[in-house]
Formats: sequence, structure tokens, C-alpha cells
Amino acid sequence: MPRFAANLTMLFNELPFPERFGAAAEAGFKGVEYLFPYAFDKDELAARLDKFGLTQVLHNLPAGYWENGERGIACHPGRVSEFQDGVGRAIDYAKALGCKQVNCLAGIAPGGTSEDALYRTFVENLRFAAGKLKEAGIALLIEPVNTFDIPGFYLNRTDQAIRVIDEVGSDNLFLQYDIYHAQRMEGEIGKTIERHLGRIRHIQLADNPGRNEPGTGELNWPWLFRHIDKLGYDGWIGCEYKPAGATRDGLGWIEQQR
Repeated sequence: MPRFAANLTMLFNELPFPERFGAAAEAGFKGVEYLFPYAFDKDELAARLDKFGLTQVLHNLPAGYWENGERGIACHPGRVSEFQDGVGRAIDYAKALGCKQVNCLAGIAPGGTSEDALYRTFVENLRFAAGKLKEAGIALLIEPVNTFDIPGFYLNRTDQAIRVIDEVGSDNLFLQYDIYHAQRMEGEIGKTIERHLGRIRHIQLADNPGRNEPGTGELNWPWLFRHIDKLGYDGWIGCEYKPAGATRDGLGWIEQQR
């Protein structure tokens, strides 16, 4: 059975963020992830993890002005210094939280910027981040995100991500494979995971349509979980979905996998 991590940005939203750690542990989760830790004191977050026996599985690099609609700055030619500062901040938090991998959001391509400039900026930023994170013992991930939910997102398909990883040429850069985003953009989930298993360091899930919990949409989750197990994937699967109701009421799908 896969190891499921609760995404505390999206799950248990009926509770204040600090209380979601305890709720996740009570629901049986052993790992947690969330988009960003930076609005909170890192020592307080570490104490929450320790109190409830949870592993910090993942968080993202700083991603610009999220509240204003930015979704990452890694492809922005004019924001390289800000990106590099964010790498240092992410390392500081990841070390405090015992987090062994962080995700880099490419961002929405800024208007008026050539494809070549976007690509070169993204590649060079990833080279910088992969190197700094490797020194700290932390893996770097990149995640294709669908352009229906986030129009203009620069990195949006698996094959594009693999080309970027090859271009960067670092042994510390991996693919974060989000099943929901991939289903919206390209489908072929089982074969794609199989083809790129050696590059995949983290998987996330949500059903489609709706981005709700497994079993609410079109995907055959029992088959997919068996398939992932047979392939030998031993990483975490982050539950990054929008609960259709109260989070705890919608967790029956996990019990069905036991």
C-alpha cells in the first residue's frame, strides 16, 4: 500500500493551520506536506511535527507574491536574485523541519518574454537550486501544472519536464508527478509513471473532474494504486485534493486500499 501524506494546505481546512497537524495524525497519516511554511516560525512547525510523530514530506520554494496570483518565479528573467534568495530560505526551513525534498514551481510565463529567455532562466535557476540543495542534502523537484487551472503556467507536461531535467544535468533534480494535473493535460497515467519511475521522487493525487478525493471522478484508483505498488515506487503520495465535505468524512478511500 502506498504511503499517503496529508496536504495541510488543502485538507482539514475546517481547522486553523496549526491544528491540522494533530488532525492528520489522528486520521492515521504519518507524513504531511503543504505549499509553504514561511508564514510560520520554523521551530513551532518542527515542534508540531515532533509532537504528533509526523514526517515533513515536502514543501515548495518561495513562489513570489502568491496572494496576488503569482505561482512561482523560476522562469522569470527579472527575478533571478529573488529566486536565489528563496533557495536559501527554503534550505533554512527544510533543515529545521527535517524535510528531504522541496518543489520548485516554474511560474506563469511573464508576457513579452521570449521562449528562449524563459527556458534559459528556468534551466539556470534550477542548476543553481539543485546544487545548493544538494550541498544541504535536500532533493529538488519540479512539477508540471495544468493550464486549465492556471493559464500560462510555464511547465505543464511530463515530457517537457523530462527535457528540462536532462538539460539541467544534475543528479539532484527530480520529477514531482501530480496525477490530477497530468490527467488534465495528457492522461496515460499508468504508463507515464512506469516510463519515468526512475525520475519520479514524489507523487500527488486528486480525482478529476473537480480535484476532489479519489473515488469522486473518472480515475480507477484501486488499479492505479496496485500498479504503483507493483512498479516498486517507495516514495510518498501527497493527498493534494479539495475535500468534497469535511476532510475526515471523505477518507474512506484510504481504508479501501488496506
